[in-house]
Amino acid sequence: MTRARPNLLGLVPDDLHNVAAEHFRERGEPGYRARQLVEWIQGGQTCSFAQMRNLPLRERDALEERFRLEEPREHTVSESVDGTVKHLWSLGDGEVVESVLIPSGRRLTLCISSQAGCALACRFCATGWSGFGRQLSTAEIVGQYRASARWAATRELGTITNIVFMGMGEPLANRKAVLPALTVLNSGYGVGARRITVSTVGVIPGIAALAARPEQFRLALSLHAPVSSLRAELIPLERRYPLDELIVALEEFSRSGGRRVTFEYTMIRGVNDEVSLIRPLAELALRVAAFVNLIPFNPIPYMEWRPSAPQRVRAFRDGLREAGVAAEARAPRGRDIDAACGQLRAAKVGRRPSAL
Repeated sequence: MTRARPNLLGLVPDDLHNVAAEHFRERGEPGYRARQLVEWIQGGQTCSFAQMRNLPLRERDALEERFRLEEPREHTVSESVDGTVKHLWSLGDGEVVESVLIPSGRRLTLCISSQAGCALACRFCATGWSGFGRQLSTAEIVGQYRASARWAATRELGTITNIVFMGMGEPLANRKAVLPALTVLNSGYGVGARRITVSTVGVIPGIAALAARPEQFRLALSLHAPVSSLRAELIPLERRYPLDELIVALEEFSRSGGRRVTFEYTMIRGVNDEVSLIRPLAELALRVAAFVNLIPFNPIPYMEWRPSAPQRVRAFRDGLREAGVAAEARAPRGRDIDAACGQLRAAKVGRRPSAL
């Protein structure tokens, strides 16, 4: 039976160095070869062993026989008039996932996926509509960053400054791959922990795991309603991890020090934008010192919902600020290229069953 070639992109820095050192030691090569290999990989610009020019040809061939450097393959690229760029990536088994590059001043934010699809079936989300494919591996998550960084560099968009796990999937439902990916991106590729945000709809064990880490990764809660009964209509996971327990978990996360919490609040006309909800939203935000992002609903073809009127969004923002909450109304990006999570994938794969 042929031994599967491991993808080196999925190894945390210590493991990568140890695997490289053992490989070259077995081949009688000097110790510095391991450092050379690690530098090539974590430099992020090479996607093949053949490009590692300071390694002898025989060593490049040996690496090719034993390991992989496999990234997602570009399937579709869509560029918005506002500068937003959306990639649809093909994985080795034919699954597809999305990432989005969002330029804003000196910042270039990459939004990456942690699952192919999503099983949580949030009613406002195109990803959930198209169903759950599978979990992504650490290498497939890191590969989105590497491929996106290279794409941006070749088009002179600059360096990716921020990473948000707000693409397809629930990151904290894939902790086996996401937690190591955070280590790789932070320690391996040098993206500051405070510049990496993990989004969740409220997976409490995952929030606790993130709080236990020493790095100050940021957390964004997809809240979307400050009342449990309404939230359960939008987010089925609310029934498993109710809002009162979730806020307690966020308080513990905040107490761990230096970790900002953001509430993501998609505003849907006539659904969750009643002015009576401003006060309970403010109360929750103040408990965990959360910043509130108010996001007009990005219309989805199969839903009749519409975004809240601009004056209602402003009313929420102003009401939160008056209550002492830091809040901002976020301008939609990339609507002309279906940049809402999951829209391109939904168009490609159609609807598939979901299962919690």
